[in-house]
Amino acid sequence: MEASSTAAAGGPRPNLSRGRTPRSVGESIIKALLFVAALISIATTVGIVVSLLAETIEFFSQVGILEYLLGTKWTPLAGGDQKSFGVLPLISGTLYLTALGLIVAVPLGLGSAIYLAEYASPRARRIIKPVLELLAGIPTIVLGYFALTFITPVVLQGIFGIEVLIFNALSAGLALGVLILPVVATLADDALRSVPSSLREGAFGLGASKPQVVLRVVFPAALSGIVAALVLAASRAIGETVIVLVAGGASANLGIDPRESFQNMAAFIAQTARGDIAAQSVEFLTIFAVGTTLFVMTLILNAISIRFVRRFQQVYE
Repeated sequence: MEASSTAAAGGPRPNLSRGRTPRSVGESIIKALLFVAALISIATTVGIVVSLLAETIEFFSQVGILEYLLGTKWTPLAGGDQKSFGVLPLISGTLYLTALGLIVAVPLGLGSAIYLAEYASPRARRIIKPVLELLAGIPTIVLGYFALTFITPVVLQGIFGIEVLIFNALSAGLALGVLILPVVATLADDALRSVPSSLREGAFGLGASKPQVVLRVVFPAALSGIVAALVLAASRAIGETVIVLVAGGASANLGIDPRESFQNMAAFIAQTARGDIAAQSVEFLTIFAVGTTLFVMTLILNAISIRFVRRFQQVYE
C-alpha cells in the first residue's frame, strides 16, 4: 500500500528490474555477432580491392593506361612485338555475351514470373517454380559442355542450319540465358507477388481486364524489384567464367557476329591463371588489371541500378 501511495503521489518508483535478463544478454550477443559478420564482409571487400589495386598499379607502371583502355587488340600472351594490351575487345566480348544471355533470359524469365504470380493455379505453381529454381543448381561446367556438345552441333548447326564455329558466342549466350533464367523468374515473381492486392482489386473495380491489371498496374508497381532482378542476373552473366571458357572460345573479339568465337574478362582470367606464367611478369599482372576492370564495371552497374530502384520505390510506396 505504501509503495502504491508513493507512486501515486509522484515519488520515486521502485526498481522492478535487477540486473540484465537472459533475453537481453542473448540479444546483445546476437547484435555483436551480426556486427562482426558485417565487419568481416567489409574487411573482405577491402582486402580484395587492395590486392587488386597493388598489382594493377604495377601493371600500369609497365603498360600505359591509355593503351590499355583505348587499344583495340588484346594479345598479352603473344611473343615478341606481337604483344598488345588493348582491353576493349575483352570489354566488348563481356558485354556482348551478357546481352545475348539477357535476350534469352528476360522474356522467358519475366513471362514465367507473370504466369506464376498472376495466372498459375496453386498446383501448377508448386510444380513449375521448383523446376525453375532447380536450373540454378546445375553446375556451370555442365551448361558449358551442354552448349558445346548439344546447342552448337544439334540446335544451331543441325536444326537451324547456322554455320557457326565450334566455339561461338551464340551457343555461349544461350547457355548464359539458361543460367540466369531462374534468377530473373524467381526474383521477378517475388516482386510481383509483393504488390498489394488492393491495387488489383481497385483496377478490377474500375473495369480493367486481367491483362490490363497485370501490365498496367501490377507490373509498374513491381518495377523496382524487377529491375533489381535484371541487374542481379546481368551481374551474374558478366562474371560467368566456365560457360564462356568451354563454349565461347578464347578469342578476344571486337566484332558483333555471334557465329564467331568470343571471350569475356572472367574467362580470360581463368585461362591465364592456369597457364605457366612467371610471377610479376606483365602477362601475370594482366590478370589483376582485367580483374580490377571487371570489378569497376560491376560496381558501376550496381550503383546505377540502386539509384533506379530507389527512384521507383518512392513512387510506389
